[in-house]
Amino acid sequence: MRSVGSYEAKTHLPRLLKAVEAGETITITKHGVPIAILTSPRTEVALAVQDASSALRRFRAAHHLAGGTIRELIDEGRR
Repeated sequence: MRSVGSYEAKTHLPRLLKAVEAGETITITKHGVPIAILTSPRTEVALAVQDASSALRRFRAAHHLAGGTIRELIDEGRR
């Protein structure tokens, strides 16, 4: 992972974006302290959402509510 200063990042942003597009990850620093990371968006996030949805469906199938549906439990709690 390459590290560049904030001034250099501002001055050479198009070049840095091309590097990120090619798969590189770049850390932007200010006075040597990391303040941002330039990275390409990944499909891993979409996969993580799909995995979470699948896990919720499996949980729902394995666990049943005592007392009826969620709507019935909500209504009961409002009485």
